[in-house]
Order: sequence, then structure tokens, then C-alpha cells
Amino acid sequence: MGLDDKISNKTEDLGGKAKEAAGSATGDEDLKAEGKGDQVSSAVKDGAEKVKDAAGNIKDKLTGN
Repeated sequence: MGLDDKISNKTEDLGGKAKEAAGSATGDEDLKAEGKGDQVSSAVKDGAEKVKDAAGNIKDKLTGN
């Protein structure tokens, strides 16, 4: 996973946590749900990047690179 992807995913996750907290503090259920959605999106992207990295590692081992 590239550093840019890691930073982007972490930023999205932290932003989602902030939105969720703000929504909880103000009673704004929509903002709270949006924050949770951002966190889920970040986790999915992070998981996809890890799968790509693992596939690349397997390919390298099979080809001897």
C-alpha cells in the first residue's frame, strides 16, 4: 500500500470519527451516521489495499522477484 493511500485512508477514518463524535454531541443523527459511513469506507479501502499488497507479494514469490 502506498504512503499516499495510507494517509488518505487514515485521514478519512479520523474525519469520520470526528463527524461521529460531533453528531453524538449535538444529537445530529445524520452527521453521526455519515461519520460511521466514512469510517467503514476507510476500512474497506484499507482492506482492498492490503489484498493488493498480498497479491503482489505472492506474485513476487512465484516469479522469484
